[in-house]
Amino acid sequence: MGGPSCRRLDPPRPDAGEVFFEGSVDLTALDEAAIAELGIGRKFQKPTMFDSHTVADNLWLALKAARGVIATLLPRPGRQEAARIDEILDIVRLAAQRHALAANLSHGQKQWLEIGMLLAQDPKLLLIDEPAAGMTDDETAATAALLKEINKTHSVIVVEHDMAFVRDLDVRVTVLHEGAVLAEGSLQHVSQNPRVVEVYLGR
Repeated sequence: MGGPSCRRLDPPRPDAGEVFFEGSVDLTALDEAAIAELGIGRKFQKPTMFDSHTVADNLWLALKAARGVIATLLPRPGRQEAARIDEILDIVRLAAQRHALAANLSHGQKQWLEIGMLLAQDPKLLLIDEPAAGMTDDETAATAALLKEINKTHSVIVVEHDMAFVRDLDVRVTVLHEGAVLAEGSLQHVSQNPRVVEVYLGR
């Protein structure tokens, strides 16, 4: 008799609505792999990486590159790949930890590594879910600075409930409630919206 099996469950499909990317592609009709192929990188709240590998190796495994038999068998990244890894390490503030095991990073550093792994895929759009959750104040401020830097060259959408972090990002805010847009604008503007105050502050 075999033991219990484990299989990956795809997220549920939306019941209604459309989500268009680049003007004409409805993402609700696509699976996760097809969405990634379009150039959309997603990072969920809990960091996911190869704990027993180094920081640099995690980035190498995530690089957007050929994945044929020969490329897979090569023991080390080539010169161009190594240069890209160095670049990403500098961006995500982990150059000093390049040889450290991912398992030994702090919570904030793990979040930065996973953001770096997204960058390694060279996405057009990064979707990042609650990156500041569980971080120290210093890590939160550093993460806001990191995402602002990335936003100079990539489109970034962040889902976050930490208002101090959102204030540090200093970007346009969209408040959602039960699947609908409640308010949009600066953080100051939406935080003064009576409906936002009623829904989120209970007054």
